[in-house]
Amino acid sequence: MAALAATTACSSSGAPGQGTNGTAPGYPQAQWVPADITNYTPADRPTGHPVRLVIVHVTQETFPDTLMLFGRPGYHASAHYTVRSQDGYLAQCVREQDVAWHAGNTAYNWRSIGVEHEGRVDEPRWFTDALYERSAVLTAAICHRYRIPVDRRHIIGHNEVPGADHTDPGPLWDWSRYMRLVTTAFGRRPA
Repeated sequence: MAALAATTACSSSGAPGQGTNGTAPGYPQAQWVPADITNYTPADRPTGHPVRLVIVHVTQETFPDTLMLFGRPGYHASAHYTVRSQDGYLAQCVREQDVAWHAGNTAYNWRSIGVEHEGRVDEPRWFTDALYERSAVLTAAICHRYRIPVDRRHIIGHNEVPGADHTDPGPLWDWSRYMRLVTTAFGRRPA
């Protein structure tokens, strides 16, 4: 119910790039919950700015609060996708062609897709099977679409972005498990 309220609070009719029936423009398995225009840069990627990275984040907020913050004018932060912990429900907040403000480094923002995961870095209960699995399938699809290698040089944590002062996804994020899931999902995609 809270997520539905957040979705309603953040959505605007006729949002640029909105899919039909609220589906996301870049990934039909996601619900389109647009960030406010003041929280990202409209662009035409990958033209001139090839997407070369997926950056993994942890919200430090609940799923509905994250969506409300991205939808708030002047928040000055967003991510392309946000994954809910309990069931892997997926929201797309920024079109992949646009530049979400998620990395804390302008150059990295311009060449990456940001994926937020509901939770707190010091509470392992948030990192559910559903969250890992849905995120891995999404990341594999992004890697396939942009021909990004499925490795830890190209799928990185927010803490690995130069100049960023964040610690997410944190020491409890299971990178070995996540990369296995991404690799498996990537292998199932048609060539």
